[in-house]
Amino acid sequence: MLKIIAMIRAEFARLWATRMSRLAFLALMIVPLLYGGLYLWANQNPYDRLDRIPVALVVSDTGTTQNGKETNFGHDVAKQLVKDGTFAWKQVSAAEAKAGVKDGEFDFSLTLPEKFSEDLASSQTDQPRQAEVILTTNDANSYLATTIGTQAAKTVQTQIVATVNKQAAQTFLDALAKIRGNLVEAADGGTKLTDGAKTALDGASALTSGAEQARDGAGQLGTGLNSLRDGSQTLAGGLDTLRNQTASLPGQSQQLADGAAKVAAGNAQFAQVGNELAQGSSQLVQQLPAVSQKMAEQLAAAGVPQDTINSVLANLKPLGDAANQSNTKVQAAVGQLNQLSAGAAAVASGSKALADATPQLTNGINQLATGAGTLRDGASTAATAAGTLHQGLGTLTEKLGELGGGLDTIHGGLGTLTNGLSDGFKQIPETTVTLRSDQATNISNPVNLHSSAVTSAGTYGAGLAPFFVSLAAWIGIYALFLILKPFSRRAITALHSPIKITLAGWATPAILGAVQMIALFGIVAGTLGFQVSNPVGAYGMMALASVTFAAIILALNVWLGSVGQFLGLVLMVIQLVTAGGTFPWQTLPGPLASLHHFLPMSFAVDGMRQLMYGGDLAAAGNDAIVLTLILLGALVVSAIGVTRMTHFRTLRDLQPSLIG
Repeated sequence: MLKIIAMIRAEFARLWATRMSRLAFLALMIVPLLYGGLYLWANQNPYDRLDRIPVALVVSDTGTTQNGKETNFGHDVAKQLVKDGTFAWKQVSAAEAKAGVKDGEFDFSLTLPEKFSEDLASSQTDQPRQAEVILTTNDANSYLATTIGTQAAKTVQTQIVATVNKQAAQTFLDALAKIRGNLVEAADGGTKLTDGAKTALDGASALTSGAEQARDGAGQLGTGLNSLRDGSQTLAGGLDTLRNQTASLPGQSQQLADGAAKVAAGNAQFAQVGNELAQGSSQLVQQLPAVSQKMAEQLAAAGVPQDTINSVLANLKPLGDAANQSNTKVQAAVGQLNQLSAGAAAVASGSKALADATPQLTNGINQLATGAGTLRDGASTAATAAGTLHQGLGTLTEKLGELGGGLDTIHGGLGTLTNGLSDGFKQIPETTVTLRSDQATNISNPVNLHSSAVTSAGTYGAGLAPFFVSLAAWIGIYALFLILKPFSRRAITALHSPIKITLAGWATPAILGAVQMIALFGIVAGTLGFQVSNPVGAYGMMALASVTFAAIILALNVWLGSVGQFLGLVLMVIQLVTAGGTFPWQTLPGPLASLHHFLPMSFAVDGMRQLMYGGDLAAAGNDAIVLTLILLGALVVSAIGVTRMTHFRTLRDLQPSLIG
């Protein structure tokens, strides 16, 4: 790693060694900024400046008489065009327009001829003919201006057609409204009212049936509530009795707990005495053998015969056995005393817990007794209300029956009305002017284009930014290799480490390219103010594209030298037309369209679009993966070329390169 850093530092030192080298280095560093920044600045939003394009407008229309009224459609169209201000319209004569378009004073001209209004009005006569709008262009002024003029003329044509269609539709609708419009609507309305009355009648019948069922249900509810009232009364009495009987329970349980505690204390003392007795008994049994032995020794010392000693010891043996049996019984009795003491302590603890819980139990009984009383009162009130509801539902049932009879009468009357409206089709109904005008407007322009964008670049310049940023990245790297050494010949001779030499040769332009992209990103997002949805991702894609281009041009230089540098220029031109930066790549000829899927700039442009406009991050990730694979592949190819140089040299390797 240190050797790679040393080679990078050596290359930077060479670039900064003299005044001319510094000037050349700085000049080449700003090449992509000049290319990308100036081009995007110039094309930042040209469609907002169309009002600067000079266009001649010739109005020769003499007008016509339509429905007894003087009309001049040409003047109306011209007035609307000037008001819209899409272009820098200038109303001139036909001769001035012709000369202006020819010498470049106007980009194009639009002429409304003498019989323009007359031809438009002819649609209502028995000799209809099309009106003309004359567009005069000059590609020598600007081909794009010609294209824009053609679109403008089509827009004017659409507006005129909509106006004529509206007038024709207005006339047609006025006549149609006088024949049957409102009368048909009235007849349809009568039919709907009749159907509605029938539905209401059926609904009233259903309501009557439902009210009867509700009344029966109210009676059953009242019976159930009476039963609930009686049951709650019994429950309240029983709970009152329970409350009275358990009132003294807390004191009694406390007395029980105190007595159990005293018993436990006495048992504990008794068990302690028994433990001390058991300890003494155990010590006695343990000392008997030693005492017998000592007695035998003393008798022998006094000169007592051994037979006598044995006889004495034999007489003492029953005493020892009796002591052992007594000790066994004492130990068993002490164990039982300990169990009794533990049981007494457990009884005392349970009694204390019972005494502590008893007040809560009595409080719960009190609350339950109070709630039972409330339930009893509520059930009584509800039973009374259920009786009132039963009576009210009976009255409602009677009223609904009366309503059903009235609806039946209305249904019959509406049927008679509908038949009368159907018989009146020969009458001429009236309609509103506003309605006919709206209908005519809709007929003249029945389709409204609604655009929905998944993502939006915002401006023309922002739409071109991904393409020109990618192209600027390639140009920047290409220009840097005019003064950078692709690899260190000294390192090839001395180091014999192809991977380190390759990485050092790539890292220098990669670092400089990343710096160029920082500056270019500042111009795009800051100076030009283009909206960038994902700034970090967008710069990352720019930097990745730059370092990938550095690896590709490095590989070309390693293998082909000056020829490789030239091929880098050729490859840039090919990508210029295949990246799909301006027109969709699908419009390319077949061979060029197939190259779109393999050249790195295509992926750089697509990734930048996704990240600038807020598109699919997964698609941007795929583009980044492809660029990374191309980067790694180019580095591998470069490393192979450097490896070849470390093993043998060719005559071409010994010749000086044309590129520094």
